[in-house]
Amino acid sequence: MGENWIGVFPVEDALEMILIFDGTGEIVYANAAARNKLGYGAQDGEEHLEGRRIGDVFPASARFPETALDSQPEGGTKHLIMYRRNRTCFPAETKFLREGDGCWICMANDVLEKEHLAREIEQVREEAGQAAKVKSEFVANVTHELRTPVNGILGNVRELLSEPLEERTAKALQLIERCCGDMNKIINNILDFSKLEAGKFTLEPRKFHFRNMLDYIKAQHISRITEKGLDFFLTVSPQVPEYVEGDELRIVQILNNLLSNALKFTAVGKITLQVLLTARVDGKAEIFFLVSDTGIGIAEEDQDKLFKSFSQVDASISRKYGGTGLGLNICKQLVELMGGSVDVESEKGRGANFSFSIWVGDCGEKTSPQTPADDIKAAFGGISCAAEAEDEEDVKRYGTRSNREALKRNLSKLILSVEMENWEKAEMFMETVRQLTGDAPSDIKRMALRLKMAIQKEDYEKVTAEFDTLYQNSLTGDETGGSGP
Repeated sequence: MGENWIGVFPVEDALEMILIFDGTGEIVYANAAARNKLGYGAQDGEEHLEGRRIGDVFPASARFPETALDSQPEGGTKHLIMYRRNRTCFPAETKFLREGDGCWICMANDVLEKEHLAREIEQVREEAGQAAKVKSEFVANVTHELRTPVNGILGNVRELLSEPLEERTAKALQLIERCCGDMNKIINNILDFSKLEAGKFTLEPRKFHFRNMLDYIKAQHISRITEKGLDFFLTVSPQVPEYVEGDELRIVQILNNLLSNALKFTAVGKITLQVLLTARVDGKAEIFFLVSDTGIGIAEEDQDKLFKSFSQVDASISRKYGGTGLGLNICKQLVELMGGSVDVESEKGRGANFSFSIWVGDCGEKTSPQTPADDIKAAFGGISCAAEAEDEEDVKRYGTRSNREALKRNLSKLILSVEMENWEKAEMFMETVRQLTGDAPSDIKRMALRLKMAIQKEDYEKVTAEFDTLYQNSLTGDETGGSGP
């Protein structure tokens, strides 16, 4: 019988062990893998596996009494112990199929290595979990140890700043104060990232006044945005509940990060924050936020890098604007913890739109049903986005009326900062001037470059001389803004 079966199915060279036995339990065929694995030779004079009992292979299993093989259930993989000729054993995955009248086929695979590998994987998993715990504790301890001296320095600097000081000393202390503030932000980011990675971060929802939170956000950013010569617009849909239940601190953290990035990468134009209500379901409200800017923008192929840990679009971004590359990754994880998602739309040189949605408890009064189109119309005020984009392009186009007005405004703020010896702000306005003269004739660009170098050197006389030259040539000349390339 075995030889006929082998003729139909080429099993001699199969990788798995194959045994065929009859209803009495006698093995009538064993392929090469079974003979080799179980220690039975195929040469003349050696003991053969054929003719032995199936109970010799599975002696420890009560499921294989040699007189009751027909009671063995057919199909399904079973984990059994197989014995070799020398009575050593190994675990195997086995499957039994009925073949004809009273005959069975046993197919088996040695899973000793597989089980050993599974134990090793489990051990590695436990070690990785322990390492992650140690890392999390280490980061928590290090950030705590770092925060203590930084706060100590910050406290002493602020105490010194409250006393009468020479202008140069005061400027140095103000720089130290700012550096300490930046260091605290980095420490907080690292700690948040560590908690999120370890899965130990928990939200702390509570009821709060939503519009008061937005007013706080606006107050934090409006002065820095306007100082840079940018416009700032905050629009809130009237359908957004007055009170909501959520983690106010983390919502503020997300908005602060997105607005700070918008300010960092925008030199000309405006920054807008728009808030919409997009859904209400079973006492929950979905709120949609959109932060838009007219800054340097992001190429489409680089956008997938934005939300990765320790990632910048390119190295020059980190050198020029600073940052750890953690902020957006933390924002993404916080938004996802609040049941939402974050997205970005941008083009290189045409600004960026960062949007995210979160779910919060709805503590406000219900309003009359309104369509999403009505909600969006109320939030955006019916302004044409295409017209806005055209105005922004007009500002950046050298020689246009909008460009000349923006250039005049920023040059006035620049020279005022120089007069007050606030060189840091002067450099900020100079960067805006540089962008406003980006497509100017070459002689105007050279004037702007010389002015920038003088500001970096804090050379007052050189700055005033170069300023007068640039001002006269770019604002009081002809409509083309210069003598030509």
